[in-house]
Amino acid sequence: MPSQVEMTDEQFFEFCQLNRDLRIERTKEGELLIMTPTGSETGNRNLGLAAQLWIWTEQDGTGIAFDSSTGFTIAGMPMSPDASWLKLERWNALSKQQQLKFAPICPDFVAELRSPSDNLKPLKEKMEVYIKEGAMLGWLIDRDKRKVYVYRPGYPEECLDNPATLSGDPVLPGFVINMNKIW
Repeated sequence: MPSQVEMTDEQFFEFCQLNRDLRIERTKEGELLIMTPTGSETGNRNLGLAAQLWIWTEQDGTGIAFDSSTGFTIAGMPMSPDASWLKLERWNALSKQQQLKFAPICPDFVAELRSPSDNLKPLKEKMEVYIKEGAMLGWLIDRDKRKVYVYRPGYPEECLDNPATLSGDPVLPGFVINMNKIW
């Protein structure tokens, strides 16, 4: 299959539904990006990140959390952060049809967990797209180097070396992630 295929958004959604075992994204130019499944260790850390976000979300009640298999249409491209969160009023403003597919909205918070096979540069570019398109906070977690790159609109990328915790304030008030569960 060629890497660049002409598909409408509806056709791409159907293609993804037919290939549920694959994690597929598409660039603005129409290039298909098919990611391999994560390794077991990375999958476990991804779940830990999503679980901590989900627990906080359930307690806080002001938003909705999503896992790594969730697709959003951001800047005309289907994108899938490893973990994300969206204010409830923004989610509820979408139609039911929009919620059922790749919601045409950028989450307020996004997190990407770098797998050993991931190149850092494309992940950083992806984080910049999230921020440009409306994310208020983004974390790019590089487990191998024990670094976290923090993204916020209007601020330069911030790099934290081996933090014990990460705070989501003020976007996610009171959300603090224990990095020992991620490292």
